Amino acid sequence: MTNWDRTGPALVDATWETLYMVGASMGLSLLLGIPLGVLLVLTAPGGLDPRPGLNSVLGGAVNIGRSVPFIVLLVLVAPLTRLVTGTTIGSTATIVPLTIAAVPFFARLVEASLREVHPGKVEAAQAMGARRRDVVRRVLLPEARPGLVAAATVTLIALISYSAMAGAIGGGGLGDFAIRYGYQRFNTEVTLACVAVLLVMVQGVQWYGDRLARRLAHR
Repeated sequence: MTNWDRTGPALVDATWETLYMVGASMGLSLLLGIPLGVLLVLTAPGGLDPRPGLNSVLGGAVNIGRSVPFIVLLVLVAPLTRLVTGTTIGSTATIVPLTIAAVPFFARLVEASLREVHPGKVEAAQAMGARRRDVVRRVLLPEARPGLVAAATVTLIALISYSAMAGAIGGGGLGDFAIRYGYQRFNTEVTLACVAVLLVMVQGVQWYGDRLARRLAHR
């Protein structure tokens, strides 16, 4: 029987660690992923600033980043993680691989969202003399907002999943808690409690993201 008087506070701490890891890596992914997605669209053939060579390099880097399984990425970037945070263990260290995994994933989704903007709106802005950066700021990004919100929602849910996976190598958070207090101690109640908390997080993110995307689409 689980002693929840002792286990409960540890579960709460693990939940906060997960929120910290996911929140920080999502913020960095927004800062890096949106510009990268915009650059992929601008430099593509037929884009506002076509540069096939640069586009191929960026696209290749994004594809490589997306093709590496996260559990392998955790090990591969361990030297970089140690260089940045001074350790490879714990929730702060896990932010590094989480961000590296999420940026190319999110950038592709941003690219797809921007491509859905009707070309006529871009051409109309150019006909009125809008500069390239104005087209991006005043046409592409505003028109793609519902798609961008949906992309951020998908990325956030993926980060929650990745953060739990990082627990396998001491990444902190709910995954780490489930393994140490649930799996290794044969305590199914603790494991189920961690799963329940993760389910609530995912459902909450999906519900809010869908609602926000619909509201923006109807404006």
